[in-house]
Amino acid sequence: MKKHQCSICGYIYDPAKGDPDHDITPGTAFEDLPDDWTCPDCGAEKSMFEPM
Repeated sequence: MKKHQCSICGYIYDPAKGDPDHDITPGTAFEDLPDDWTCPDCGAEKSMFEPM
């Protein structure tokens, strides 16, 4: 599973860690995140992320 980086603030979504603050469990691929998921740091939409 690839990491994805926010093109606005540089936050890196790591599937191995998930996003516990938003109830996203470790092992959740970026593609499997809900469509309304946003960057935990700046609130950017999922479409603003680029694969690393």
